[in-house]
Amino acid sequence: MKSVILSCVLPVTVAVAAPLGLVGKAFGAEPDKQFFRSVEGKWVGPGEIIAGKYKGTKFTCNFNGSTPDGKVGMTLDGDCRVGMFTQKMSASVERKGREGYKGNFMGGSSGNGLDIIGGNVVDPQKVVFTINRNQLNGVMQARIPDDNSMTVTVAVRVDKQLVPVIGMSLKRVDTVEVGSIAKN
Repeated sequence: MKSVILSCVLPVTVAVAAPLGLVGKAFGAEPDKQFFRSVEGKWVGPGEIIAGKYKGTKFTCNFNGSTPDGKVGMTLDGDCRVGMFTQKMSASVERKGREGYKGNFMGGSSGNGLDIIGGNVVDPQKVVFTINRNQLNGVMQARIPDDNSMTVTVAVRVDKQLVPVIGMSLKRVDTVEVGSIAKN
């Protein structure tokens, strides 16, 4: 699965333009924590490769969302399945002081994935992270329109335009209560 996703994403590196230039905004930690807390729990749902060599490939994912103790950030960890093949999938990000958000998708560029090099929580329902691997630049966006659904989109920059390459529509499958109540 990893090679399927990356083989659709990485070939566009030839056509990639300048870096995105998105930088983490100076938001207070509380709105960010509110968003990340809403990611906690079990998520399942379908996804699709939207562009590239494997355009139209459909897959199903299972993730566990968690937040690090005493830090601002999140991890979505699990796997995605195409037919009878299953591939581990993960994304992890933490606020690193003034450096903003840093993390990785699929092990980062030192592995087979992408580095998360910046980004910000736009509002309590949406986060956008800047992703990079060599000359490949793009964004990973997670949107949580309600307590029980999340959409994740990965897009890359091609000729000064963001092109979506991976999309997922996830549903919460546990009974985690979300909201403004602090964890014990």
